[in-house]
Amino acid sequence: MKILGIIPARFGSSRLEGKPLADINGKPMIQWVYERAQEALTDVVVATDDKRIMAAVAKFGGKAVMTGAHHNSGTNRCLEAFEVYNAENNINPEVIINIQGDEPLLEPELLQTLASCFDDKSVEMATLASAVTSNEDLLGDSTVFLTMDKNQDALYFSRSPIPHVRGVKKEDWLSNYKYWRHIGLYAFTPVALKHFAEMPGSSLEQAEALEQLRWLEDGKKIRVAKTDHTGISVDTPADLEKVRRIVAEGNL
Repeated sequence: MKILGIIPARFGSSRLEGKPLADINGKPMIQWVYERAQEALTDVVVATDDKRIMAAVAKFGGKAVMTGAHHNSGTNRCLEAFEVYNAENNINPEVIINIQGDEPLLEPELLQTLASCFDDKSVEMATLASAVTSNEDLLGDSTVFLTMDKNQDALYFSRSPIPHVRGVKKEDWLSNYKYWRHIGLYAFTPVALKHFAEMPGSSLEQAEALEQLRWLEDGKKIRVAKTDHTGISVDTPADLEKVRRIVAEGNL
């Protein structure tokens, strides 16, 4: 199976500007993501709208594509990068994985697990989930939850814990139901990526600020692969310092 990994990377960020270039043990964050993705995939490319990021990728010998600055989501940036990169290299991948550019400790195994969803030729789009194991994650405001059907296709994604366990205090919900947290890696067939990126935003997507809901609201399916890995997203200076400590201590 030919797989292309695309890493969208913007310089601008409301909470941590320039984070793709943030130094982690002598390497920019984008290099960490790129090199770990390469452990699982042959073809990896960065999609950016910033010349500084382009230069950083070129410096460590990676591949990058300059995309427009108008994109309102990583998925739309992925589509443009795929079209440009494929036109130049003619690799014609069967699956495209949208890799988060702010996870420098990305587990390569996650990409392999995600790609395995497409062994089922009916799958057009796939993502990942891990079990919620603490009330901190269940009751905090940074977790996205999902529910699945018997085929491991997503039923719904929400920023609220789902389902609601009626008649039970929230602090005891984990004892009554197995909750799943969404891990924000997506994979598409090329046709599905193009269709997804060109779809208008949906009402559920706008309500939850979760773009994958436009796909479900249109009646389509998202296959969910389960994993024990959760990953660490760098969204704030505190997150960055946490990753730096992990790297310095060698706990990779």
